[in-house]
Amino acid sequence: MPSELFILIGEAVVVYLLVLFAHSLRNQLGLAHFYALIGSLTAVMVWTTDAGVRVHLAGLTLVVGSTVFYTALLLGVFVVYVFDGPRATRIAISTIIGISTLVPVVTLILHWQVQLSELNGLILFPPQSLRIYVASIVAAFADLIFLAVAWEFLGKPEFHVKLWLRAFLTLLGVMWVDVFLFATGAFLGSPEYLKIMMGTLVSRLVISLFAFPFLYFYLRWQNRKYGMEVEHRPVLAILKEVSEVRLELTLAQQEIERRKQLEKDKEQLIGSLQTALLEVKTLRGILKTCSYCKDIRDDDGQWHHLELYIQQHSEAQFSHGICDTCATKHFPQYPLTP
Repeated sequence: MPSELFILIGEAVVVYLLVLFAHSLRNQLGLAHFYALIGSLTAVMVWTTDAGVRVHLAGLTLVVGSTVFYTALLLGVFVVYVFDGPRATRIAISTIIGISTLVPVVTLILHWQVQLSELNGLILFPPQSLRIYVASIVAAFADLIFLAVAWEFLGKPEFHVKLWLRAFLTLLGVMWVDVFLFATGAFLGSPEYLKIMMGTLVSRLVISLFAFPFLYFYLRWQNRKYGMEVEHRPVLAILKEVSEVRLELTLAQQEIERRKQLEKDKEQLIGSLQTALLEVKTLRGILKTCSYCKDIRDDDGQWHHLELYIQQHSEAQFSHGICDTCATKHFPQYPLTP
């Protein structure tokens, strides 16, 4: 008994620390390795649970699958939600639910394949009932959603809940919700339903007390290391993917409109420059001028007074006077003064 308990504690400590360490590397490596670890632990959890590996301690039954691996998954989803937001959490949840659904299917296929041979498939791949599998998957999905909802609910400013209490109550709440949903879905109607329910509730309390220090000190460590504040999000933020998509679409639409306006302004500027260039070319080109009256003919064949034409095709303005030659010719009675 003591050796089995020490092994269980050692397994739990190693796996918990492994999950938290993998998450702590997110700023250097991203979250891809973290999701891979979560998926691997999910597969191990399903197989160890199906195999019935458990430890009996003072009247309590501690299942290795839930004590070690499922609790580690909860810690992983917990910290990724707190520090990385709903979108990263949805990926983690999808990974867990996807692997949890895939492993039973693979196990069933392998069990059927082994049965075709002379090996004992029940020993290699112990099957479970469809009811237990469905209850497990539904409970796991509801647990992870409840985790996010409980965390945000307890984090409301009017409650003034301390970080350590908020983390513990959220963790314990998820544990107990899992017990209620799984036991109800898998064993409701059986004579041992209440016994299983009560025994598992007590064991999950013990597991929560054991796992809580790992979670709390990790939250404190990450806050101090990166100087971040634990973000308070609206309750049900984990389910508000549609709102995020709408916000992204709105921002994209605004960016499109901004670029359209810039393109329009650019076209107007190009048009103005082209018009100015054409006017300059007209004034600099060959002007068809009447040899007698000096009127100018445009490209359409219309004749314009010289002064009017120049005013229309440039910024020049005319004022009138008399040159010395014309003054002497037309007004000889008025001598020119220097």
